[in-house]
Amino acid sequence: MAEDSDLEKTEPASERRIAQAREEGQVPRSREVSAFLILLVSAGVFWFIGPWIMMRLAAIVRRGMTFSPAQLSDPNFIFTRLMDVAIHALFTISPLIIAVICVALFAPFILGSWNFTPKALAPDLGRINPIKGITRVFSVNRLAEMIKSIAKSLLLGGVAVWMIWSEREEIFSIFSLPIETGLVSMGNLVVYSFMIIVLSMILIVAVDVPFQLWQHYRKLRMTKEEVRKEYKEMEGSPEVRGRIRQLQREAARRRMMSAIPSADVIVTNPTHFSVALAYKSGMNAPKVLAKGMGEIALKIREIGAEHGIPILEAPPLARALYRHAEIDHEIPTALYTAVAEVLVYVYQLDSWRQKGGQYPMPPRDIAVPEEMVVESRLEMVNG
Repeated sequence: MAEDSDLEKTEPASERRIAQAREEGQVPRSREVSAFLILLVSAGVFWFIGPWIMMRLAAIVRRGMTFSPAQLSDPNFIFTRLMDVAIHALFTISPLIIAVICVALFAPFILGSWNFTPKALAPDLGRINPIKGITRVFSVNRLAEMIKSIAKSLLLGGVAVWMIWSEREEIFSIFSLPIETGLVSMGNLVVYSFMIIVLSMILIVAVDVPFQLWQHYRKLRMTKEEVRKEYKEMEGSPEVRGRIRQLQREAARRRMMSAIPSADVIVTNPTHFSVALAYKSGMNAPKVLAKGMGEIALKIREIGAEHGIPILEAPPLARALYRHAEIDHEIPTALYTAVAEVLVYVYQLDSWRQKGGQYPMPPRDIAVPEEMVVESRLEMVNG
């Protein structure tokens, strides 16, 4: 009772709590839905192909009971005939069996889906604890199941009595009919009555499904402390968050370094800052592939030198690009003119490498707009 009346658990279950419960095999289930669907499909099969099933079974029994005195002298005859009858009977009722199996597999999807978890098969000594067993017997869940069983018995019993009473004249008239005609009429009456009784179970299903969902999520409710603890676990400790950010920075740095070989030029400070730029066909403006300060700047220059990428010393432009441009983004519009001078030099250098001629002179004193100027490294870091 204490488990079902935990007044401290006032918070709805979180998505993580629901997922953990599912891993442990705790999912909403309604046996009434499965029973209703199985009975409904069975009634439907009998409604449509019941006469054919009955005729086939009658023919099988008739053939199985027909034999000659000579056949009785064979000691294996009875076994062979029984096997033949069983196989043909199984084939005859196979549509019903297949339909029931299919609906039994489909039923769990009404409230969710299949749930296979090895945790539900793990041994649990608490299940054989007599004290917990007594508390389960006198729990709210057991009381609700008892009330539901009584209501179901009264409902189905009442519908059955009503059907017998309303069809009493036809039932009595069957006794005056020939055997074959009477059996057909009795079969039709039984199937019709069975279908009405099954359809009456819709009321039980309509009550049981919301109750099972409410009960399932009620059991998964959390206390305020559990909510805070889960949030803290999801957020992680400061050390964990710091480690995650460090790993993210390292991963971003590796991606940045791997992009340097595709750069067109590296603009440097010359030692404090380095920015790798690329301008390919289809780009609206030059894009920053990598940038760094200190050791990272030296590493960018080292990788650029290994891949033969032109390195241009332009301190004001390098500081401005480092301060105002972002990795994998186009450079600011205000720096278009300054970067254009750099790209012109790169194209001239590339032409000289291919065709020879006069060696191009690198641009000097590249003008940077006043609003983009960064005067010092300290301003760079603080900005």
